[in-house]
Amino acid sequence: MDPAPLRVAIVQARPVVDDLSACLDRLESLAKSAADTGARLACFGETWLPGYPIWLDICSDVGLWDHKPTQKVYRRLRANSVVVPGPVTERLSAIAAAHSMVMVVGVHEKVEVGPGHGTLFNTLLTFDADGRLCNHHRKLVPTYTEKLVWGGGDGDGLGAVSTACGRIGGLVCWEHWMPLARQAMHESAEQIHVAAWPTCKEMHQVASRHYAFEGRCFVLAAGSLMCAEDLPVELETPKGVRSEPSQLVMRGGSAIIAPDGRYLAGPVYDEEMILNADIDLGEIDSLSLTMDTTGHYARPDLFGFTVNRSTRKPGT
Repeated sequence: MDPAPLRVAIVQARPVVDDLSACLDRLESLAKSAADTGARLACFGETWLPGYPIWLDICSDVGLWDHKPTQKVYRRLRANSVVVPGPVTERLSAIAAAHSMVMVVGVHEKVEVGPGHGTLFNTLLTFDADGRLCNHHRKLVPTYTEKLVWGGGDGDGLGAVSTACGRIGGLVCWEHWMPLARQAMHESAEQIHVAAWPTCKEMHQVASRHYAFEGRCFVLAAGSLMCAEDLPVELETPKGVRSEPSQLVMRGGSAIIAPDGRYLAGPVYDEEMILNADIDLGEIDSLSLTMDTTGHYARPDLFGFTVNRSTRKPGT
């Protein structure tokens, strides 16, 4: 018997930047809106709690040594980051359970005690419909300017997990151009993949559609919105950027993609919305006839592949 259609959702919205409490309140409201559409799975974009640091690519002089304005911004970011597990994850668990909805959320993660207590991580958290935190993935390699604010992750959460909506996994941003990270995810029998981006530009769309086709899975490419007025007041910007506070510096671009690479919804730019699609997990079986990167399209006699899934201590 074919499985019943499953409604999934991407929450494309503007976070309350660098205000964790207010951002959590907004997430709770948006999660309810997603649940009200009938969604059984809802996801948010990269480091949505409490906002992607787009200032790294827009503002001037952030990479200068001993730059006091950047230090002030980083201090505020750390103060509004998430301890895993901790009070914030408990609240996120309660939100997921209240709506019987699987929820995938990008967060800035900090460690309060022990090794790495001065480092932030770009983290993707997956909560099952009963509220259980079932996966904790730290972005493996921060990209370019991101290395100023995040440390590297590990293989502990690199794979799909069983949930009320099937086997769900996720990668963050440019991890989608790491072939071996993709293979590790494919081998975990992923059915739904959350591709967390800050904003889904053209090449991000290409990567997301390629991932769906290669992995024979559904992809939720989740982007966010951010305005010029969300940029830190301490940092300088190119002339004209702040002249229109409502000008978007992150434009969304969220899309829901089928296992053959076609769009089921989106991409949508420049507006807040709950992007929905009804997906048929049985489609994966149909399309696996022609492509299974871990089975009949693999050559284990030629290629060897292993993953170190231990948790890496920062600095090692």
